[in-house]
Amino acid sequence: MSSSGNPIRINRFLADCGLGSRRSCEEIIIGGRVTVNGDVCISLSTKIKEDDEVIVDGKRLTPHKETINILLYKPPEYICSRNDPENRPTVFELLPKHLKQQRNIHYAGRLDFKSEGLIILTNSGDLSQKLSHPNSKVDKEYLVSLTKPFNMDDKDRLLEGMETPSGLAKAINVEKVSKRSIAITLNQGLNRQIRHMMNALNYRVSRLVRVRIGGLTDIALEPGSWRFIGRKDLYKIFNQAKD
Repeated sequence: MSSSGNPIRINRFLADCGLGSRRSCEEIIIGGRVTVNGDVCISLSTKIKEDDEVIVDGKRLTPHKETINILLYKPPEYICSRNDPENRPTVFELLPKHLKQQRNIHYAGRLDFKSEGLIILTNSGDLSQKLSHPNSKVDKEYLVSLTKPFNMDDKDRLLEGMETPSGLAKAINVEKVSKRSIAITLNQGLNRQIRHMMNALNYRVSRLVRVRIGGLTDIALEPGSWRFIGRKDLYKIFNQAKD
């Protein structure tokens, strides 16, 4: 609920309760999983008042008052999920017990199982929405190690874009770091985007590390470690001001 107590749209209410981004909350609503004061609600225009009873999947929701934002270094072979049917370790297992038990904390911008580097965990639906919405254009930089030398003639292909199984994918910056490694900057979030792009150019990725989100970096974080982030860090993310 807004600080003024004014009614707010139902997708924002669900996001404030930690169910994910506003967009993902819309899917919950359309799926008929929400009741408001005892009636199933599938209208995205519904506004929630302070005394309304909102239930999702049988559980009454209450907006969270304390905002928790975490920067975590995801190690390779950890999955961005609460539960995994294959029993692989999840990023939430890296948190201390008192945070791990808070089911409202979710990731904002996943990394695939084999990739590593910086991710953000948050209970803020607004932050999750800002990081995931295509219009936000938050840059993310990755260090990519390859199994063979990178030919700089392929740089233009990465910048121009190419069709991949996840859609049209392109980089906004490519720099050569060493003979077999490059730094790639994206402002898209397609599934396995870099791996698909490199495969299309006949390269194999041996290591992929996200090193920057917007302007936020942290070279002190080691795999599996984390820290809280505050207003200064959020400013760096959205204003692209690097450390």
